[in-house]
Amino acid sequence: METGHPYTTKNVIKNSTDNPVEKLYKLSIQVSLNGLSFCIFDTVANAIIHSRRVDFQEELSPFDIQKELKKLFQEEKITDYRFTEVVATHRNLLFSLVPRALFDENELANYLKFNAKILANDLIEYDEISSYDMVNVYVPFMNINNYIYELFGEFDFLHHGTVLIQALMSIHTGTEPVCYVHVTEQQLDIVVLTQKKLVFFNSFRYQTKEDFIYYILFTLEQLKLDTNTIKTRLFGAVETGDELYDICYEYIQNLSIFIPESDLYTESEDQKDTIDFTLINAL
Repeated sequence: METGHPYTTKNVIKNSTDNPVEKLYKLSIQVSLNGLSFCIFDTVANAIIHSRRVDFQEELSPFDIQKELKKLFQEEKITDYRFTEVVATHRNLLFSLVPRALFDENELANYLKFNAKILANDLIEYDEISSYDMVNVYVPFMNINNYIYELFGEFDFLHHGTVLIQALMSIHTGTEPVCYVHVTEQQLDIVVLTQKKLVFFNSFRYQTKEDFIYYILFTLEQLKLDTNTIKTRLFGAVETGDELYDICYEYIQNLSIFIPESDLYTESEDQKDTIDFTLINAL
């Protein structure tokens, strides 16, 4: 993992000009080793006015990801906008959830070293999920943070797991457990909720549909949840009839596609598939 100077901050970006901003825009950026995405939100129109997603055939290094992000911003003329808020979401497997009661800010590396490969010079950050007494400890892509800071000044950054957990827990209803499976290119996030409690969260990389179903079935088995009754909701880069959905349907009876409700809209129907659930909910 490439690191850099900790120039970033958890504060909201301040507009770098004294001139009034006619339109209030927010920028959400999501970064992973196998893809990039962004969307621009017009707070006055309550609409996503521009978005794009780029997927890579193989994982890139953090250095190459920065080059791709720079290229993407140049192509889309992102710096032509003035933003009242910028937020970056880091999607990776270098994280660990810690109960708030057991959290010690001086022990960040110890929370990660048993289930993530970290380097001595990695900067470790954490997100407080205060409403649910949890802390998400993780390694952000610091070179990406530094690049974003150079462009926009102060901004927010979060781990994608933080965004996903908070968003699902805020909309989850009912008393029965539900297994949510968020699908992106080569990665799936599994969130199991019951009532307003988080039972399980983890992220996995997959190459084949067999990998994909293995992680879901293994999770359900470890939690002693019956595949004949557990509500399983797939969402993200998956749809009814594709190979991921079909293999899940072979093993899980109560399966459906989950379509999260949102009061946001896009000005172009073609943009809908480029906007990820965590990308929107980071705003």
